[in-house]
Formats: sequence, structure tokens, C-alpha cells
Amino acid sequence: MALSQDSNIIVVSNLTKKFHDFAAVDGISFTVKRGEIFAFLGPNGAGKSTTIKMLVTLLSPTGGHVTVNGHDPVKDKNAVRKSFGIVFQDPSLDDDLTALENMQYHAIMYKIPKDIRDKRAEELLKFVELWDRRGDMVKTFSGGMKRRLEVARGLLHHPRVLFLDEPTLGLDPQTRNHIWSYIRDINQKEEMTVFFTTHYMDEAERIAQRIAIIDYGKIIAIGTPEELKAQTKSASLEDAFLSLTGHKIREEEAGPLDQMRSRGRMWRRRS
Repeated sequence: MALSQDSNIIVVSNLTKKFHDFAAVDGISFTVKRGEIFAFLGPNGAGKSTTIKMLVTLLSPTGGHVTVNGHDPVKDKNAVRKSFGIVFQDPSLDDDLTALENMQYHAIMYKIPKDIRDKRAEELLKFVELWDRRGDMVKTFSGGMKRRLEVARGLLHHPRVLFLDEPTLGLDPQTRNHIWSYIRDINQKEEMTVFFTTHYMDEAERIAQRIAIIDYGKIIAIGTPEELKAQTKSASLEDAFLSLTGHKIREEEAGPLDQMRSRGRMWRRRS
């Protein structure tokens, strides 16, 4: 069923990104509803990171159109950046600052007034159970604690969309569950949209309300976990994912030239 523009916080229409003659993202279209928890899945090198970089203003599209919270990431970068928070796959905290200093520095970058940022920092550090460690250097934190701090930092400016790139990669199941508990709680309290990638299929099946699967730069399926399982006659989302994308091991997602070489080898083997 077609959705009105007002019901969607992310609208992607015929989005393309080419590097020379290679299409890393090849004419994809999808929407994400306001307040939705949306998973964006694909094998390594499928185009996930390139798509997300266009949504968060880090790359300009070759073609197509995108809006995030009603703003164009190409024409109105600052408005888009104010609309989202992001937790990158790679660590992005300053290890030589305390937890509270990391929060304060981020708040200053977003020009949050001091009286508001102090209250918000305390609220969020308590929310992720790090308030008692606010004065400790981040370099003393475990991987799970750092991830929780990154989530708290990403929420400081009340974003309408939270982008999460492999937010629980390498964490133990208990920490993974805690992080998703925090995210689902804030999603419900603030009606914040969550857009995440993961390689944990059980996580996507439990958490996501809808899922888009991208492969070789194209969206190959989109729907609820139950719809994707029904479409492929699979018992689990992992089985559905493998049915749609194949069982072949892919190379790690890398830069455009590496992806071009990888896909070139694949096309030669197919021909």
C-alpha cells in the first residue's frame, strides 16, 4: 500500500551511486515510516554502507532523490544532520576523555545550551546505566560500555532518526540484549525512528518491524520478517536471507575500487 509523504521520515527514490562505470547502488527505492524500527540487511559489499553514507550526507548521489525528515541531504545538509543521530560500526569516542566529557563535547558541537545539555547528559547516562562511571576515562571501559555510551551520545540532541551501523558487533548476548532494550525503550518514549544494519539475523528478526534486503546494489526484497519468511518458504529470517542472497561467502565490504574488482570477478564467472 502506498504511503503518504507525511507518514514517512525517510523517502528514497531511484537512488544511484556510481564510481566511474560501476554502480555501487543501482536505482533503489524504499521508505521508512516515522517511529519505525527498520533493518537494512545485505551481504558484504552489497551497497549498505554506500546507501547509508548518502542518507547521512557523507556521499552525494549520482542520481535519484532522498529526503530525511523532509530535508534533502544534498541541498540541506545541516538540517538533515540535526535530524539524525548515528552510532558508527567503528569506535568513535575519545578514549582520553571521561564519559561525561564525551557527552559534553558532542553537545557543544550540536550547540545545545549548557543548562539543557547537562540535564540531557545526566538523563541519558542514567538511561544506559553509566552515570556512576561518568568521571572515568573511556579507555577504561569495556566494549559494551563504550557502545552504550555511543548510543547515549547519539541521542543527546533528540534526533528524529537514529542510524545504527552494526551496533552490537562483537558484543556478548547479554550486552546485545541490554543495548536493544535501551533502543526500543527510547523508540517508544520519543517515537524515534531507528534505521540499523546487522549481520545477526536473529537480532533483525526480533527487533525490526520491517526489513529491506539489498544485494549487488539493488533492493531484492522488503517486508516484515514474517512476510520475508513466507515469500521464501523459510522457517527463519536467516534461511530467508540465504534463499534471497545465496550461500556464497562474500568479501568484506570495502572501498568502491575493491567492490568493482570483486563484482567484476563474479560477472566473469557467471559469463
